[in-house]
Amino acid sequence: MHYIIKFVMKKFLKLSIITLMLSTSAFAGTDGENELSKKAKQTKDCFEPLNRATFALNQGLDKVVFKPVAKVYRVLPSPVRTGASNSLDNLSTLVTIPNNILQGDLKKAGVNTGRFIINTTIGVLGLIDVAQHIGLTEYEKEDYGQSLAKFGIGPGCYLVLPVLGPSTVRDTAASFANILGGDAWYNITVKNDTHHFSDIDYYSSRLTSGINFRAKNFDAIENLEKNSLDFYASVKSLYLQDRQRKITNKNVTSSATIEVLYEGDWEEIESQ
Repeated sequence: MHYIIKFVMKKFLKLSIITLMLSTSAFAGTDGENELSKKAKQTKDCFEPLNRATFALNQGLDKVVFKPVAKVYRVLPSPVRTGASNSLDNLSTLVTIPNNILQGDLKKAGVNTGRFIINTTIGVLGLIDVAQHIGLTEYEKEDYGQSLAKFGIGPGCYLVLPVLGPSTVRDTAASFANILGGDAWYNITVKNDTHHFSDIDYYSSRLTSGINFRAKNFDAIENLEKNSLDFYASVKSLYLQDRQRKITNKNVTSSATIEVLYEGDWEEIESQ
């Protein structure tokens, strides 16, 4: 039974990340936007026919699996959804901290370490963001793709991965750092199956992350798809702009509020 559950959770994990390819936002016409847009256009879509086919597959999976689940998730009590979101953010700090160090930002690494310790203990495994209330403000999350970019490595070609959604050659390669020791949560659960945590805990957290993300962006995703002449092109452009914004740590004034979700995930959008 344990292995059956493990298999199912892995499958659902893969499906959950489909939501990552569907989040978008409409940036206002600013100089910052123009710069990000220009950078995004420099990334070549070398595999466009294959990417479009994969994109269509991912859209179908979202409509069959995650859209219905997200509808149910949205009716859960607000404290439940907030607690789940806080806990997932807390776990993502375990990827942000090593990347703060790799990028030479020891101040942020220290603050994020303090946030993780406080929220994991006093905040009951991250369910309550106690650190925020005592003045330890959450910094924007970092990942290994961003660190490679800071080292001068370009994005390479744009990719749409089956189920996983939009990416680039650089970011896809960088994601392997998580399973090679760069994600402490993965190490504790999947690589070192203990009496306290198992790989089911890891895959459950990733599944919940995908559902939580899809539910928060439910209306924004629907509106973007409805109003886009070319949904694929819109998603590609906004994803690449988002990645560039993360790398440069630029805050672009926009008509929507953008909030970082997790490494490998892109932006969480609340339309205004």
